[in-house]
Amino acid sequence: MEQNIGLVTLVVHEYDEAIASYTQKMNFDLVEDTAISEDKRWVVVRPKSSRGSGLLLAKAVKEEQIKSIGNQTGGRVFLFLQTDDFWRDYENMNQRGVCFLEEPREELYGTVVVFEDLYGNRWDLLERKNREILFSIL
Repeated sequence: MEQNIGLVTLVVHEYDEAIASYTQKMNFDLVEDTAISEDKRWVVVRPKSSRGSGLLLAKAVKEEQIKSIGNQTGGRVFLFLQTDDFWRDYENMNQRGVCFLEEPREELYGTVVVFEDLYGNRWDLLERKNREILFSIL
């Protein structure tokens, strides 16, 4: 049996502003944008060339949902955008106006920097080191 996490819901203020931010600033692909009703859409974005998980952008409609926008994990890093070329993606995102909260740093597990999306959710941009090397060090 094979399982994987297909989508993670991200609560947003408006569909179109979220789509624009993820596709233009973070260089994601818009995978699907289907109207479900007059006010509700099924909107999925995913990193370019990724076959893995995507984000389901869900428009907040209730007060409780609105309160969670930008703080879905209580201020902790929420999502990890893994890359095969940290500096390429860091420079690209920096040029597109992504808000980085710190300078890039080298950690035992890889090169990483924390950034915020349009709503203030915290992300790690991360290029992992070779896992075999990492486990041999530990």
